[in-house]
Amino acid sequence: MNPRPTTLSHRLPLEGLRVVEFTHMVMGPTCGMVLADMGAEVIKVEPIEGDRTRHLLGAGAGFFPMFNRNKKSIAIDLHQPDGAAVARKLALRADVVLENFKPDTMAKYGLDYAALSKQNPKLIYVSHKGFLPGPYEHRTALDEVVQMMGGLAYMTGRPGDPLRAGTSVNDIMGGMFGAIGALGALIQRGITGRGQEVQSALFENNVFLVGQHMLQYAMTGQPAAPMPARISPWGVYDVFTAGDGEQIFISAVSDAQWTTFCDVFGFADLKSDVRYASNNDRVRERLTLLPILRERL
Repeated sequence: MNPRPTTLSHRLPLEGLRVVEFTHMVMGPTCGMVLADMGAEVIKVEPIEGDRTRHLLGAGAGFFPMFNRNKKSIAIDLHQPDGAAVARKLALRADVVLENFKPDTMAKYGLDYAALSKQNPKLIYVSHKGFLPGPYEHRTALDEVVQMMGGLAYMTGRPGDPLRAGTSVNDIMGGMFGAIGALGALIQRGITGRGQEVQSALFENNVFLVGQHMLQYAMTGQPAAPMPARISPWGVYDVFTAGDGEQIFISAVSDAQWTTFCDVFGFADLKSDVRYASNNDRVRERLTLLPILRERL
């Protein structure tokens, strides 16, 4: 995990910033990855045997190389008093500390924000959790768990068949929100001279992702249908099988795009058909329009 070299003429925005990272799996490492990609020196603290994601198989085999790029690494046994002391010394010299362990874990080693900020009031501390403060704050969570709890799996799968999204969307977005929080805290520290703790959480990320569907219900009184069964707002917005058997996604989300689509494919009759004149017309006629397109494509 070596940082990418830079030249003075191509300095990255966070060069000179030190980040110490006590993280594992995906959410916390994603935050460190984003900061490292922007030039920060990110030092990942791992257990003596190494981060467990180094050795994952199957769908987890890409976790470590993807989310820990551009970082330095040090192995410390936090369970030993001397090891915890080294970790505290390292953290106190950082601009930003990241963690994503279950509640109260960091406090056992004197590595929580309350302890560290007493000695370094400029410290910015980013906690990544399963849930933000509230009735579930002491629970742990996983990406797939909150996808089921928060409705994303319901929206992704077919009716009656909740389905996990095709990537760890809440973990990854949680790390990105953590990085956004760190950047905001850095700006505020430049004004006030003081650091602060910021938090990101899996469940609240998921609620943000499905917020549009919640507001759809509030506005229309109709619950959102799962994506495979939804009423699309666009007349042409679907996957089609071409003549060679390959699949292609085609979208025409404006009248201008519909005109271009018809011109490119030679569908002059569809272009001039008043039933398909506007996007809303095409939405109302999807049940007849899409079979025509599937046959011709």
